[in-house]
Amino acid sequence: MELTPGYKRTEAGVIPEDWLEHTIGELIEFEGGSQPDKSYFRASWKRGYVRLIQIRDYKTDKYETYVPTHLARRFCTEHDIMIGRYGPPVFQILRGIDGAYNVALIKAKPGPGINGSYMYYFLKQDKLFSFIEKLSQRSSGQTGVDLKELRQYALPLPPTKAEQEAIAEALSDTDALIESLEQLITKKRHLKQGAMKELLTVKKRLPGFSGEWEVKRLGELFEITSSKRVFQSEWTTRGIPFYRARELAVLGEQGFVDNELFITKEMYTSHKKAYGVPAIGDFLVTGVGTLGKVYAVEDEREFYFKDGNIIWFKCAGKISSEFLKQLYSTPLIIKQIEDGSEGTTVGTYTITNAKNTIIPFPPIPEQTAIATILSSMDAEITTLETKLAKTRQLKQGMMHNLLTGRIRLI
Repeated sequence: MELTPGYKRTEAGVIPEDWLEHTIGELIEFEGGSQPDKSYFRASWKRGYVRLIQIRDYKTDKYETYVPTHLARRFCTEHDIMIGRYGPPVFQILRGIDGAYNVALIKAKPGPGINGSYMYYFLKQDKLFSFIEKLSQRSSGQTGVDLKELRQYALPLPPTKAEQEAIAEALSDTDALIESLEQLITKKRHLKQGAMKELLTVKKRLPGFSGEWEVKRLGELFEITSSKRVFQSEWTTRGIPFYRARELAVLGEQGFVDNELFITKEMYTSHKKAYGVPAIGDFLVTGVGTLGKVYAVEDEREFYFKDGNIIWFKCAGKISSEFLKQLYSTPLIIKQIEDGSEGTTVGTYTITNAKNTIIPFPPIPEQTAIATILSSMDAEITTLETKLAKTRQLKQGMMHNLLTGRIRLI
């Protein structure tokens, strides 16, 4: 393939002609961790002790091991960039953590020729993640990441610190946007949980509604059943979508699912005529695997589902399906599902359990009003999650283009 004018082909791929060709080892120093014997470990701080940073701490956000300072030989600060020998390949300690770090971690230190933030984003590339993981998989015993091979990895470098800093700043701004979206989503979820707690337990009534709520069993409100059995030998690779619990859970959460199982149109038509199929307003609940995941049928798309895996609530107009969907994510129903599945080898939520599930039951107009508010909050969260996913995808594209010089900022 002909090169674009102003670019050259290197070990690192195609980069601008004025960019420098280096290896990681020429620009970055690595310092392995250490730790005293576990007999010196403490679970709380006291004078003369220092926090010990371990990979498991990064995974759990808990830093609860302390060792004598005079026995610790390797230390890190909040801005240091760490590579996990056996866990997450690359991560930065972001929470102001200072302390010693153990043998499962390597500190990456920028040399004089590379900006530290630029180095951080270079090490965070997916392509380098894959490379480090392959090195880890090939290593044996306690050797971990092969630093000798890692040092030979090609590192193309913008010729000036100013360009390196501009690239790092652009990626840092994108990280800040991602973090702000994550925080906003967390806040919206907490608000939703608070609203559910108030609206679904009568702690707060909406304007215009009063009077006592009833208590109902779901068997009073629905005909609860399942589908006609479809044997595995009858599954096909195309036709009418056929959902098991795992597919239905995704469908309920995302509104769509990539499905690989189908039944023939002829079988679907036969079952529809003889036994019926889910209609708008019907409610489907997973009865195996992750229990209690729900899908409220909102349109006339054709599909069928696996008996024994999914419980079918046939709507009789006695309750709002969206209201019930919200109830299924509350502790009230979750506990009933968990209690009903105790004592079984594989946890199940059965038709009998479903019929006996107890719910609060306001008048349908109030159900509809509550469901509208909570569904609106769900929609807002979904919109933010979509924006977050797109921003993360955008960042991956930015990293590839900026760190190879396909896009120049200076």
